[in-house]
Amino acid sequence: MTINEIQDEIIEEFSFFENWDDKYAYIIEMGKNLPNLAVTHKTDANKIKGCQSNVWLHTDLAEGKVVFAGDSDSVIVKGLVSLLIRVFSNQSPEAIAQAEPYFIDSIGMRQHLSMTRANGLASMLKQIKLYGLAYQAQTK
Repeated sequence: MTINEIQDEIIEEFSFFENWDDKYAYIIEMGKNLPNLAVTHKTDANKIKGCQSNVWLHTDLAEGKVVFAGDSDSVIVKGLVSLLIRVFSNQSPEAIAQAEPYFIDSIGMRQHLSMTRANGLASMLKQIKLYGLAYQAQTK
């Protein structure tokens, strides 16, 4: 699936929820289902700067696709990490670098996050884009 197809799928899933309490519960559930990141990958190099919670994103390049793994010590943030991994993992570096993460605003997430969580989400997105650009430069 393309990044946009995955985003559209997420938008559709969130449309079934009547209120934000249900949406938060769904995000938390996604975080609980995200496999824990290996301790060996919870390094300063993988830590996302600008997040109030501890957040780690680890990447590999496999067969031309960027594979993300992540974790957080906050259940809601781990759910956000899970969403981002779902959208961007197993995509080409070019697709990641060029993607517009419109699902965040479409589901109303940005306006329902605290300022610190919204800043952390922006930091995670920035780092994902940087990984895409870095892998794109490596493969040329």
